[in-house]
Amino acid sequence: MPAFRRARLIAASLLWLLLPPAKAQQAPRLIEVLADHDSRYKIQGQNKPSITVTAGEKIRLRITAIRAKERNRDGSIHGFSLLRPKDHKPVPGWELLLKPGTQEFALTAPAEPGEYQVVCTVICSEGHEQMNMKFVVEPEIKTSSDSEVRK
Repeated sequence: MPAFRRARLIAASLLWLLLPPAKAQQAPRLIEVLADHDSRYKIQGQNKPSITVTAGEKIRLRITAIRAKERNRDGSIHGFSLLRPKDHKPVPGWELLLKPGTQEFALTAPAEPGEYQVVCTVICSEGHEQMNMKFVVEPEIKTSSDSEVRK
């Protein structure tokens, strides 16, 4: 083996040993929500629906919307808007208008931990004001391997 190729092979091997391990790419977590005809968000297995995620987590939000009494001119029957804990303003990218049926959204959880609120932004019925749920963003847990470099 020529000396140049052998040196490149050794350098590549050393580089591989010195680099921190790459984080495993995980498929986004699927969260399923029902925006029901009675103007309530529902999550299977929960009496009082709430979603808990990790800051910056990639998720797939699958929402099935069933028509209540009213709808928007654009055909939306419910909304799903995430409000920040500090000022109750919408989180950019989290203002979703729901048509009848099932829709799926690829989203990233907010980077800032806290207790957010999901609200319906379509006047869907008399019970519209109660169409909300808790959305908790927990801090990202850093492991020692996230900050260490192999020695």
